[in-house]
Amino acid sequence: MVVTFNVTGGERGQWAVLQVSGELDLVTSPVLRQRVHDEVAEGRHSLVLDLSDVLFCDSSGVGVLIASRRLIRSCQGRLRLILPAQGAVDGSHVNRVLGALGVRRLFDCHPDLASATGDEPRPLSA
Repeated sequence: MVVTFNVTGGERGQWAVLQVSGELDLVTSPVLRQRVHDEVAEGRHSLVLDLSDVLFCDSSGVGVLIASRRLIRSCQGRLRLILPAQGAVDGSHVNRVLGALGVRRLFDCHPDLASATGDEPRPLSA
C-alpha cells in the first residue's frame, strides 16, 4: 500500500493553515520544513499545522516540528498544532509520539481547526 504525503495550504482569519496528510518521515519531512519556511518568508507568522491526517511520524518528523517551533518563535510568531485526541485508530499518531518523547508540552495543541484558529486564552506552552 502506497501512502501519499501531501501538504495543502490555506488561511483562516489571521492564521495560515497547513494541512498535512500521509507519513511524516525522513523522506517527506523536508517537504513540510520547506512549506513552513515559505510561509514565514511570506510574512505569515501565525501558523497552524493540522496533523489530523498524519498516519505515521518518525524522529525526522518530530525534528521538523521542533525546528518549526523554533523558527516561528524567532519571529515572535505563534505555532499551533491540531492533534485530535480521537482518531481513526485510537487518536492521533503524532499526539502519541510527541507524548512518548516528552515533547508534547512544547507545543500549543488543539483538537480541531476551530479551536486552533480561535483566540481563547490557553495555558502557556514551555
